[in-house]
Amino acid sequence: MHTSIFANHKNKSIVEIIAHIIFVVCALVAVMAVFAITAYMIINGSPALFKVGIREILFNTKWAPAAAEPHFGILYVILTSIVGTFAAILLGVPVALLTAVFLAEVAPKKLADIVRPAVTLLAGIPSVIYGLLGILILNPLMYKLEKAVFAGSSTHQYTGGSNMLSAILVLAIMILPTVINISESALHAVPDHLRSASLALGASKIETIFKVVIPAAKSGIISAIVLGVGRAIGEAMAITLVSGSSVNAPLPFNSVRFLTTAIVSEMGYASGLHRQVLFTIGLVLFVFIMIINLVLTGILKEKEEK
Repeated sequence: MHTSIFANHKNKSIVEIIAHIIFVVCALVAVMAVFAITAYMIINGSPALFKVGIREILFNTKWAPAAAEPHFGILYVILTSIVGTFAAILLGVPVALLTAVFLAEVAPKKLADIVRPAVTLLAGIPSVIYGLLGILILNPLMYKLEKAVFAGSSTHQYTGGSNMLSAILVLAIMILPTVINISESALHAVPDHLRSASLALGASKIETIFKVVIPAAKSGIISAIVLGVGRAIGEAMAITLVSGSSVNAPLPFNSVRFLTTAIVSEMGYASGLHRQVLFTIGLVLFVFIMIINLVLTGILKEKEEK
């Protein structure tokens, strides 16, 4: 009997040791992958900064890599990514959050069971399909709006609807499933006794949702927004199809180019210094994403401490 217990204890110890080793190895692989990607981007993205100059690349607005006197300014590209992502978040997050609240707190079970798979399906649609739908549906509508706004103008360069507005709307739609699913999970994780206590004190259901449930779930909601920002910044294919992919100031009816689309559009034929600058754009995008994640994570930790 004692021998059997000792053997079982020994077997459990071996299993725990093996599991611990596996967990440590997986964690190290994840950390090493981050360091490897960071090192690769720095090694390949930094040479052009020294050859062309940081000021020329980051603060010049002219992009003409194939000209007799090449220019590699990406200021408009950086501003386009910042403005486009921020605008998409402003449009998409309120819609996504209210949808998550509807599914978690308001909708009858049968209706929620219909809406939830539809949201999940949105997440599974390839980005190129969003781009094609944008070309077929959104761009013609934006072109009609553009013609109405600039009727009689002799200076405006018409984009056919492939402009900043189209890109923002597509990005806003694409971040919806990510923010909805994670926000809904965060809302479901809020203990029911908080809702019961709020209702018992005389608060209405709407007051309970917005003054108790959402604040209690704010850490999960902020995490959802962080992932939504990552999706918006990193999107390339759909944006390439609907934005026009020209380097211009990030104005609503201008054909524009994002950091991701700048790489996708020209990497196939770029060579020499041109190719190195494209890697520099990738490095800028990488740093941009890291800064946003660190800032949002810092805000999240600060709120949790409070």
